[in-house]
Amino acid sequence: MKEILLSALACPKCHGQLQYDTNNQQLICQTDNLVYAIKDNIPILLECEAKPLNQSSSVQE
Repeated sequence: MKEILLSALACPKCHGQLQYDTNNQQLICQTDNLVYAIKDNIPILLECEAKPLNQSSSVQE
């Protein structure tokens, strides 16, 4: 994902910064502990579609 696009995206719940997980192709909001999927190179930034961070396949850094 391009850095300029990532800087323009925000968490729909808290409007905070999202982290890009390149290995799992997802966006992570550390504030709300939510993971947003990326499907066909399109971020799915819907709160109802987000998964809790502890139930996702991501690795916390």
